[in-house]
Amino acid sequence: MANLRDVRLRMRAIDQTLQVTRAMNLISTAKLRKGRRILKDTEPFFTRIQKSMYDILSGAGKVDSDFFNRHGRGSAYHTAVITVTSDKGLAGGYNANVCRQAGDLCSRVKNPLLILIGSIGYRYFINSPYLILENFSFRSRMPEMENAREIAEYIISQYLWGMFDEVHVVYTHMYSTIKLLPAERQILPLDAGTIQSELEKAGGLKREELHFEFLPSKKDVFDALVPLYIRGIIYGSLIEAYASEQSARMSAMDEASKSAEDMLASLQLNYNRSRQAGITQEMSEIAGGSAALDN
Repeated sequence: MANLRDVRLRMRAIDQTLQVTRAMNLISTAKLRKGRRILKDTEPFFTRIQKSMYDILSGAGKVDSDFFNRHGRGSAYHTAVITVTSDKGLAGGYNANVCRQAGDLCSRVKNPLLILIGSIGYRYFINSPYLILENFSFRSRMPEMENAREIAEYIISQYLWGMFDEVHVVYTHMYSTIKLLPAERQILPLDAGTIQSELEKAGGLKREELHFEFLPSKKDVFDALVPLYIRGIIYGSLIEAYASEQSARMSAMDEASKSAEDMLASLQLNYNRSRQAGITQEMSEIAGGSAALDN
């Protein structure tokens, strides 16, 4: 009886865990759909900004802007690496993969400085040899435009001040719900060829060298568009990383649910066998006792 009681307790615990994993799977599915819908809705706005920036660059050759300049201060040259992770686990290898990609990028650039988004990344790099400049956390909420604006303003101000000379962002790109790969992208300094290639990847046509008149000047318009452009890159990276996190957690919870179901089925089979063996033993004892009384 004690053995059967232990099996029942174990089955009850696994059944409760199964309910949790199924609920988390459904929640992650809903968040994934919402994240992908928001990303799709905001893409046209930031694509239009990219087109305007390229139109200015193609018509002016090169705008005299600080966003194109590499400060090049010799040994003082620094590279900022923005790493986007989550604020909680239970997402399979999602966080480990992006942290590994960020570590690999840090080993390839000069004097890396870390700007971390998410508490998991902070715990990963807190004991690393790389200096952490700032850590942002959204407490597992859907990233909003205000969050992207805050991060973009910090990056731009520090870049113009000369804290670092290059800016890269490392996040998880979701090719599909089952293909999630870490990606890296250089944000600053700007390059006209990179902007054009991004437009072509987004499905836009190749922008010809068009000539427009900008007021008050090309430089002023361009410098006003750059913060919006950087904010769009940051926001897109945050939303895509958020959707990738939900997809990874959905897959992890699905696997956990399957494992729990297999364990539950195995315990149920063992429980039935033990119970049947106990019943058979009791019947044998009753029959033996009855036969002894008859004799």
